[in-house]
Amino acid sequence: MRIVITGGGGFLGQSVARALLARGGLGAEPGASTELTELVLVDQVMPQGGVADPRVRQATGDIADRAFIKRVFAPPTHAVFHLAAVVSAGAEADFDLGYRVNLDAMRLVLEACRQQSHPARLVFTSSVAAFGGELPDIVNDATAATPQSSYGAQKVIGELLVADYSRKGYLDGRCVRLPTIVVRPGRPNRAASGFMSSILREPLSGESAICPVPLDARMWISSPARAVDALIRAMELPAALWGSNRTLNAPGITVSVAEALAALARIGGKACVERVRFEPDSAIEKIVLSWPARFATARAGALGFGVDSGIDDVINLHRQTRP
Repeated sequence: MRIVITGGGGFLGQSVARALLARGGLGAEPGASTELTELVLVDQVMPQGGVADPRVRQATGDIADRAFIKRVFAPPTHAVFHLAAVVSAGAEADFDLGYRVNLDAMRLVLEACRQQSHPARLVFTSSVAAFGGELPDIVNDATAATPQSSYGAQKVIGELLVADYSRKGYLDGRCVRLPTIVVRPGRPNRAASGFMSSILREPLSGESAICPVPLDARMWISSPARAVDALIRAMELPAALWGSNRTLNAPGITVSVAEALAALARIGGKACVERVRFEPDSAIEKIVLSWPARFATARAGALGFGVDSGIDDVINLHRQTRP
């Protein structure tokens, strides 16, 4: 089985790659032998000290370059994790770049899947940014997507494209609306939600962190491990269980900034919390507060997707797995 991960140089792509290599393949049949024979990591740059395995091949280039994508997908490809994206604040700040990477490049990936001799199975990472505006207190599986940012709009368009390509039989697509992933390792990126990792990660390492939103701001979050499990489970589920609805809200937990800092104090001590300072950022606040913070994910639960038990366990998991 040949698997391609776009965004394979990023934190989530590297995490999915390690999980797949450890498993040795996928547990469901996506059109070929389930044993992993080649794993292609696609990105602009690859991290030093990243995934190392004889089954891994790195492909560095511009994902919005048609010739590059054609080369990546030239051999038969059986499964694709499409994770590459310009993140929320970045897509909002640079309208053209957001659409070039989050929409134009996605069309190239979908077309590359369409050219395969056997329909490839594809998992697309969508986001809670698909929702916004006037929403019910608890978003459920029937709540309409009403994005209030360019990033959210691009993700919803991606979901519709995956559904249409699947309907036509060009590929077997699945879209997973991931919660904000906490705690991400490394340094902050341009994701509007990145502060939630930063206010936990940096203080635990003895560094200061900035929180741009109020204490009562709430977010729908998931640990990295649960996010990786969700993407792989989405890939492995038989197509019949997805039916005509190819998009799923992944499980998560609702956590406010105040609750996150209280957990930080319990785990790391009061000194950790004192390393967090509040500097309001209206642009970040506008994006983050437009996202729903409470979900009822009955469909995901029925399909066997797991959920974190609480913010304390999320922080402790980070402490156990950080370098």
